[in-house]
Amino acid sequence: MPSDADIKAQFWKDLGASPFMMLGLDGARDGHTQPMTAKSEGDTGPLWFFTTKDNGLVAALEQSHRAIATYTGKGHDLFASIHGELSVDRDEAVIDRLWDKHVEAWFEHGRADPKLTLLRLDVETAEIWVTGSSIGAFVSRLFGKDPKQTYADNIAEVTL
Repeated sequence: MPSDADIKAQFWKDLGASPFMMLGLDGARDGHTQPMTAKSEGDTGPLWFFTTKDNGLVAALEQSHRAIATYTGKGHDLFASIHGELSVDRDEAVIDRLWDKHVEAWFEHGRADPKLTLLRLDVETAEIWVTGSSIGAFVSRLFGKDPKQTYADNIAEVTL
């Protein structure tokens, strides 16, 4: 049975390998989420997202700052639901630290693009599920075991 610390470490490892999340604002845009690429520094929050000033999330910040992000690991064996506060971050030092060729590809004028906006997600709560395969659940049931009990020990509520 993995510990909360193990599950948290697995989240950061998986996020490093596949940094794509669905990000939205609670109470704004009908809860609409959109795919975003998360940036982090090591294995702690906050999470950052490069976008443009005309992105719907930026406009919706006038209605709500309560964010929800969902994550699915590349191998579909880790899932996370993340809640926190979303804001625009204008710290040039952070932008410089996080800037790379993948981010640059999205901006016509590179780092000097006037539409460039950095969003910061300060995580308050996260629930992370580490799952086995559906085959494992089938085998458990085949031998009379309850697969829900096996998975119950693979959930962590953590602070990122």
